[in-house]
Amino acid sequence: MNGMKIFSGNSNRALAEEICRYLKVPLGDALLGRFSDGEIQFQILENVRGADVFVIQSTCPPVDSNLMELLIMLDAFRRASAQRITAVIPYFGYARQDRKDKPRVPISAKLVADLLTTAGASRILTMDLHAGQIQGFFSIPVDHLFAAPVLVEYFRRKAIPDLVVVSPDAGGVERARAYAKRLNAELAIIDKRRERANVAEVLHIIGEVKGRTALIVDDMIDTAGTLTEVTEALLEGGVREVYACCTHAVFSGPAIERIEHAPLREVVVTNTIPLSPRGQQVAKITCLSVAPLLGEAIRSIHEETSVSRLFI
Repeated sequence: MNGMKIFSGNSNRALAEEICRYLKVPLGDALLGRFSDGEIQFQILENVRGADVFVIQSTCPPVDSNLMELLIMLDAFRRASAQRITAVIPYFGYARQDRKDKPRVPISAKLVADLLTTAGASRILTMDLHAGQIQGFFSIPVDHLFAAPVLVEYFRRKAIPDLVVVSPDAGGVERARAYAKRLNAELAIIDKRRERANVAEVLHIIGEVKGRTALIVDDMIDTAGTLTEVTEALLEGGVREVYACCTHAVFSGPAIERIEHAPLREVVVTNTIPLSPRGQQVAKITCLSVAPLLGEAIRSIHEETSVSRLFI
């Protein structure tokens, strides 16, 4: 690990510290605070000239503040002559506007990609992008990990009988099929029409679910509106009980309350985004760590070995 240094922003310091413990390296020394007017203040407190630097920062809520922190940190490391700067972004925000699907809208994901590159990132390490094509928005290498190894292993150990993996929309079919294959389960798809952002209408279920246990698989849970509607539709369709899992627990607005009151057996998430104290109190929410997965990816990038061994 000679020449490697890991630094963290404020968005998910607990995850950064866990990664450092896994790799047995200290977390880099830096000052990250605010000026009296609210502007971000950052200073690296150790020499990074010629170092292989990894900056860990999820662009989760508050998204704008965390993104600006990351940009300022990248700029500081570039100006401090770090040899290579890898932005480790467990949750990549602004990813949902990845194309012009309506007139006069931005492609926010491309804008953020350009900002990260301009700020000084030499490489991106991220996990479960909302849309895989976002990798193509970067002119620098992108290592795109999946939380599937962690989530699949958890449910494999539970050995749930008569399991059917459910994609909550057509866009998530490939992900759900991968989970179903590795869990030796059946596959079902929800035909869903979204009238506007954060509002979904379940139309019907494609696949046999009656008498089975359902596992809803998605990349993120935001307001949990889709999750609760899909759960109710599955139960009406004859499912015995419903589990859900996702990589990114955004949990905005009424998400926690909806999950708490929904007829869900368990919701399994990862720590790409830190759970709020309120979320930690909900017994049916289980949080798994992706620190070993990210740690192994960081090790592979630093040692110039294959990252693909981390995929399943």
